[in-house]
Amino acid sequence: KKPVSCEVFADDEKNMILQGEQISKWGQNVYVKVPVCNSKGKFMGKVIQELNKNNIKLNITAIFTVDQLKNILDSFNNPTPSIISVFAGRIADSGLDPMKIMNECAQIVKSKENMELLWASSREVLNIFQAEESNSQIITIAPEILDKLKFLNKDLNEFSLDTVKDFFKDANSAGFNLL
Repeated sequence: KKPVSCEVFADDEKNMILQGEQISKWGQNVYVKVPVCNSKGKFMGKVIQELNKNNIKLNITAIFTVDQLKNILDSFNNPTPSIISVFAGRIADSGLDPMKIMNECAQIVKSKENMELLWASSREVLNIFQAEESNSQIITIAPEILDKLKFLNKDLNEFSLDTVKDFFKDANSAGFNLL
């Protein structure tokens, strides 16, 4: 009953369209995940436009720049629901703060009917709050990050002490002896 995205795995426009049409028939909750470009760097606007024209729900993935988002906007010509997946976590991995890009993308996405922004590739709990601040409607979160929610609002002095205790425990369990 929840939305689910299933990605095409072809690398050419014709087969991406065929796979997208087939995947879309798996259920009303299915979004067809299409990369913004193929493995050769070719923009997949034709694929997006064709699938959107056929009222197929899309999740456009592997977006890293505002220009990539701007380039696909004209491919959406009807109000069929769509998701724009911007890889904020990987943007941060490059040393850039993803907030500027995500904020700009949020402004663009809200101009289109039934389009949602997804904060993809989360790396830490802070990303949950950043996604909310950037007006992303969706965020992907790995279980390891969800597990860290137990630290939310933890007293930092207590957190420091717990960390030192963990270091001490690890050192003792390693059996090292310097004296």
